[in-house]
Formats: sequence, C-alpha cells, structure tokens
Amino acid sequence: MLMLNGECEAASQDDLWRSDLKTLGYAAQSAQEPLAPFSFERREPRANDVAIDILYCGVCHSDLHTARNDWGVTLYPAVPGHEIVGRVSAVGDDVADFVVGDTVAVGCMVDSCKECDQCHQGEEQYCREGNTQTYGGQDRVDGTPTFGGYSKHIVVRDEFVLRVPENLDLARVAPLVCAGITTYSPLRTWNVGPGSRVAIVGMGGLGHMGIKLAVGLGAHVTVISRTEAKKDDALELGAHEFLASSDEGAMALAQASFDVILDTVPVKHDINPYMPLLDVDGTLVIVGQVGPLAEPITVPMIFGRRRVAGSLIGGIAETQEMLDFCGRMNILPECETIAMGEINEAYERMEKSDVRYRFVIDMATLS
Repeated sequence: MLMLNGECEAASQDDLWRSDLKTLGYAAQSAQEPLAPFSFERREPRANDVAIDILYCGVCHSDLHTARNDWGVTLYPAVPGHEIVGRVSAVGDDVADFVVGDTVAVGCMVDSCKECDQCHQGEEQYCREGNTQTYGGQDRVDGTPTFGGYSKHIVVRDEFVLRVPENLDLARVAPLVCAGITTYSPLRTWNVGPGSRVAIVGMGGLGHMGIKLAVGLGAHVTVISRTEAKKDDALELGAHEFLASSDEGAMALAQASFDVILDTVPVKHDINPYMPLLDVDGTLVIVGQVGPLAEPITVPMIFGRRRVAGSLIGGIAETQEMLDFCGRMNILPECETIAMGEINEAYERMEKSDVRYRFVIDMATLS
C-alpha cells in the first residue's frame, strides 16, 4: 500500500498508483537516432519505494555518451538523466523518512546490495555487487531496465532518495547530485580544507563545481587551463589564481605548489605536465575521463612520492552531506535552463563546450 496525498484508502491508492506507472519521457532508440518522445511504464511499486514527480533534470556528459553508445554498453531504448529534482507523490508503507510533498533529489544510483562492506561503510557507489544505475541498469528485484530522469515520474528505493535544502533554487540543484558530488567526494577524501592548495584542471561542468566547492571548504584554489581565455570566469567563480598550462615559464614556477589536483577533463589527455605541480605526497585525482589517457611518465611520481588516483561519485550519506553543505554555503552550479524538446541541440552544444556550465531541463515542458 502507498500513501498518496495523506490518504489511506487502499482501493483509490492502487488505482492512482497504477495510473502513475504510465509515464512519458525522451529516449534514444539507437546510437544513430536523436532522442524523441517515449511512452513507458515504471516498475511495480514496493513498500520501501518513493514515487517522485520530476521537476528538473540535469544534462550530464554521461547522458550523451550513453545515448550514442560511446562506451559500447547501452541498452536501447535508453532514457538518460541522473540529476533529478522533484516532489514526492507517493510513499510505500515502510517509508518513514519522506512524505508526500517533500522536495527531493535522486542522483546516479537507485539501489545497491546494502549488505557488503562498502555498502555498510556508506560507499554504495563501490558496492561489491555493483550499484544499480539510475538509467541503463537492471532492477535488483525484478530485472526490469532502469530508465532515467528525462521523464515525468520515477520510482526509487527510499534509501537512495535525498533531501533538498529549502533555501536552494530548485532550477539549479539537479547538477549537484552528479557534478557536485563527483567533485566534492575527492575533496573530502583527500581532506581538503583551510590551508589546502588545490588546482582544478578544466573548467566545464565538473570543473566549475570543483572551484566553488573547494573554495567553500576553505582551500586556496588555482584553475589550470590551456590559455587565459577562461581566466576572468575562473576568478569570478571564486578561484584565487589562474595558471595557463601553455605558459612554460609559469608552469615551471608552479612546481610543487599543490596538495591536490582535481582533473576534470572529460576526454583522453596528457597528465604529465601536471604531475610536477604536485608537492611531495600530492595527489592528482581523475574525475573526468572514463577511458584511456596519454602514456604517463613515472619520474615525477617516483621522485616526489606523487600519486594518480581516480574517484567515482559519493555514497548516499556523503551526497546528502554535500547537499546540506551547499545549502549552508549557498553553493549552486551555473545553469542554462532548456525545454525537453531542445535536448538534441543541447547535446550538440555540449560537444562543443558551448554551455556555461550545465544544462538543466525544465520537465514542465515535457508533454
């Protein structure tokens, strides 16, 4: 049984819920086709489920990669979207933490085994059995495909639903649960705080969030980009310094200047120029590129005990911590709101880095 609008009449609940199973979204039917309207049904609800009417959905580079099968694993039809903000429309009998009308968010995962050591540590993103992705995955109970947030509604296990601080602008919150936590988690893992020296490589959707969050945590932040074209924007976003990687003299002077370098570049690239910039025991964390990098040179690592690491998203508790932190600090991404029908154009613009800095779909435009 589900609670709908505070009512407990079982027959009317079942009828309403069954009607909510039918929804409309935008889907890719193949790697060659543009996204288009797609009618489908959500999975059957369970006692620990939360039903959500989606208000906004962010557009992530992963959405584009999935729609075009860049990683070779896409199951079609594919409904992307894992940066979701909405309002609770129904809850299951066993749900105690949410009620109808709550403003909530859903990020990159909607389930995990909840039994392994990683899940017990609040690191569901590293679930030993693999977390269940918000889209492109399979439900752990009935095996049905998971469809994402480019849709009117979604059904999510309650432990994977997040609360949105009341003071935050809902039209700009959605990217926090992907770009936000992707950059926040490594900053927390490597203990970034007052006195930390942090560099951000790349200033796109991930990079601009890395700037804001690192500054919010009290770090001294430098943006590294190929030219000085983005210098003014970087300083406007809160960075303290800017370093052009094409300036050999400036790069030489910056050696051993950073404790952490957050590498947000989403394509194959060369990390070798950045390694000497780390101090002894410094860490360069890859959060952008999923796939190959240029061949690394180990000399700076060996002679400076420097590290290259990777980081995924964060667990549910850490993601909630990030949202609460953003609420206290009033940290939000820079967004451009689009209509659902503009998604294919947005993908083309995203490939050209023609967005400042994230697209968010107003789901009221989906009809």
